Amino acid sequence: MFPLARAAQSLVARGIQHTAVRGAHRKHEPTFHDKYGTMVLLGGAAMFTAVWSYVFTSLNVEWGISPVGRVTPSEWRG
Repeated sequence: MFPLARAAQSLVARGIQHTAVRGAHRKHEPTFHDKYGTMVLLGGAAMFTAVWSYVFTSLNVEWGISPVGRVTPSEWRG
């Protein structure tokens, strides 16, 4: 059993080494993310900023106001 396990282990190791060497000699071709990743990220950030800036400026919300002292209870109609 021991020689059989050692032979199987060496076959697996040889296969892993062969795969690593084969991958190391391959020329790396740029993928979509390598080519356009930064531009897509910057474009998305610009679009996000533009849309939320428009939303916040068009809402006409008075920021930081407190209702304390401004809200008065109405008459109770029983």
